[in-house]
Amino acid sequence: MSTEFIVPDMTCGHCVKTITGAVQAVAPAAQVKTDLASHRVTIEGADPAQARAAIEEAGYEVQPA
Repeated sequence: MSTEFIVPDMTCGHCVKTITGAVQAVAPAAQVKTDLASHRVTIEGADPAQARAAIEEAGYEVQPA
């Protein structure tokens, strides 16, 4: 099952690393794919609510894709 979010504040490689780390902290086996141009984050292998909460706790706004 994959979940997609829009993260408008994701603008650089540091953002990608922070978001990936936050999601994998709550779901170590999760696969996180990012597209900086569209600000889209696709996550497989994590509960959507937990993934969203982890990204928000890392300081990013999350919108449904």
